[in-house]
Amino acid sequence: LPLQASESHKLAKTDNPCVMFSLSKALNTMVASKAPPTHVAIAYGFFLLGGLAIYHFVANGEFSSIATMSVMFQCLSFVLLCLKCWSQGSVAGISARSLGLEVMAIGCRLSSTSLLDGYLPVDASGDFVFQALDLCSLLLVNWLLYTTLVTKKSSYQEEHDSLPVLPMAMACFVLACILHADMNDRPLFDALWMTGLFAGVVSVLPQLWLLSRSGGVITACTSHYIAMMAVSRFLSGIFMWYASPDITCEPWVQGVNHAVPAILGAHAIHLVLLADFGYYYVKAIVQQGLDCQIKMPQYAEMV
Repeated sequence: LPLQASESHKLAKTDNPCVMFSLSKALNTMVASKAPPTHVAIAYGFFLLGGLAIYHFVANGEFSSIATMSVMFQCLSFVLLCLKCWSQGSVAGISARSLGLEVMAIGCRLSSTSLLDGYLPVDASGDFVFQALDLCSLLLVNWLLYTTLVTKKSSYQEEHDSLPVLPMAMACFVLACILHADMNDRPLFDALWMTGLFAGVVSVLPQLWLLSRSGGVITACTSHYIAMMAVSRFLSGIFMWYASPDITCEPWVQGVNHAVPAILGAHAIHLVLLADFGYYYVKAIVQQGLDCQIKMPQYAEMV
C-alpha cells in the first residue's frame, strides 16, 4: 500500500499537467459536439420568445392560443428545413412529394381560416397571428419546393422519393367531403379544412418512405423538422380535444357526431406514424445534443 501510494503520488506529480490538459480537451470536445449549430439555436430561441410573447401579450394567456402555438411550431419546422438547405447547400433527405402535400394542407386550411372563423382559436391570436403564421409556412414550403426541384435538384434524391401521393390527395378530399364538420356552416369550406387536416397527416408518409429507401440516416435539421411537425400536431390535437364538445356536424347517422372522432383520429394517426421516429429522436438528443444524427436501423434493413 505505501508503494502504491508513492507511485500514485509520483504519477500525479509528474503527469498531472498532461492529464488535466487531456481532460480539458476531452470536455471541450464533448461540449462542442453537443452544442447546437448557431443558426439552429437562434431559430429555437426566436420562436420560443415569440411564442411566449404571443401567449402573454396577444392571447392574454387564453388556453385556446395552443392552436396558434401549433402553427408556430409548424412554421419553425419549415424554418429548420430551410436552414438545412442553406447551411448544407443540399436538399438530400427532403421529400418533394411530402412538401407538395404540405402545400395542399396549408392551402386548404387557409382557404377556410382566412375567410371564416369556425376552426380558429377564440382568443385574439385567431384574428391575425394564426393566419399569418400559416401564410409564412406556405411561403417557406413553396421556397423549399423550388429549391428542391430547381435550384438544388442535383442533390434531390428523386429515385428514393417515389411514394405515389396523388391517390392519397384524392382520398383526403373524398374522406373530407364525407366526414367534415360544419363549424363554418359552409360545406365547401368545411370540407377544405378537413382536407387540409388529412393531407397534413399523410404528408409524413413520403418523407418516411424516402428515409427508409435511402438508408435510414437522418441529419440534424431534417430530424428537427419532423419532430417540430409532430409537436405541432400534438398541440393541435390538444386544442381539438379541448374544443370537441363544441364541434358539430350534419350526421349521416342520427345522433352520431362523426366529425369529432375523424378529427381526433387524424391527429392520433399522425403521432402513431411518428412514434418510432420519436424514440430514436429523443435518444439521439440525449446522447448527441441538438446537432444529432439519427440512425434508424429498421429503415437501414429495408434498403
